[in-house]
Amino acid sequence: MAINDNILIKIREMKDNLTPVERMVAEYILANTEEIPHLSIKSLAQLSKTSDASVLRFCKTMGYSGYRNFIVSISAALGSIDEEQKDVYTDIQPGDDLFTIISNISHNNIKSIEDTLSVIDRNEVARAVKVLRSSNRIVFFGIGASGLICMDGEQKFSRINKMSHAYTDGHSQLTAATLLGKGDVAIFVSNSGDTVEILDTLEIAKKNNVSTIAITRYSKSELADKADILLGITTPEITMRSGAMGSRIAMLTIIDILFAGVASAEYKNVKKYLTKTHNILASKHRGRK
Repeated sequence: MAINDNILIKIREMKDNLTPVERMVAEYILANTEEIPHLSIKSLAQLSKTSDASVLRFCKTMGYSGYRNFIVSISAALGSIDEEQKDVYTDIQPGDDLFTIISNISHNNIKSIEDTLSVIDRNEVARAVKVLRSSNRIVFFGIGASGLICMDGEQKFSRINKMSHAYTDGHSQLTAATLLGKGDVAIFVSNSGDTVEILDTLEIAKKNNVSTIAITRYSKSELADKADILLGITTPEITMRSGAMGSRIAMLTIIDILFAGVASAEYKNVKKYLTKTHNILASKHRGRK
């Protein structure tokens, strides 16, 4: 169950992976959200040019036992959207003044985290923390901007004396995956979930029977399907001008959650490591003044 379930975000993320008929229902709902709570199943079927059975199948695909429960969730999702249209992401526009840029980028990052909290599965987070706590070694795999997320994960877990390493290019990833063994945990970071190098590395890791965790978009992808544990994010990369801004901040938040989950559960043991690493860095800082 998601931490703060927002069905509209789920529909947006899953739309392209639905059957053609279910996609018709999804597209009508996303284009006419305000009227949906007032429609009967028959009315929604007629307006979306589908059938009662198709609408019901769509509801079940979204994780609901019936139409009534689905409508309640739609109403709740609409209630979370205020008059300022806080659900809207804003792309970078040529000639934006600095005040606008500060406001829009900050808003987009906040929204990326809020939307990710709407789809992330609390049980999957708990499973991930459990395997990380019992791991011999944590290995992060990511290409490009996702590699930066991996480096952040390596830095954080190393601070609590967890053997960690980030691999950010295809060749080193294949080599590292080949050497994984029992007790190791492999974390794969990819916004699309379809990065070829990541999927090749995942295949090798699974052959070595290690636990695999995916940090990727909350939608159907090969990485999402094949990893043992899925930690889904959601944030539209609006155009090429935005780069990977939204997905990066959402993925970094997932890394922070995993790190805090492990550190909190093992606080008595890791406190000494956190203290040592803090003190050595502080002493270096004081020495340079």
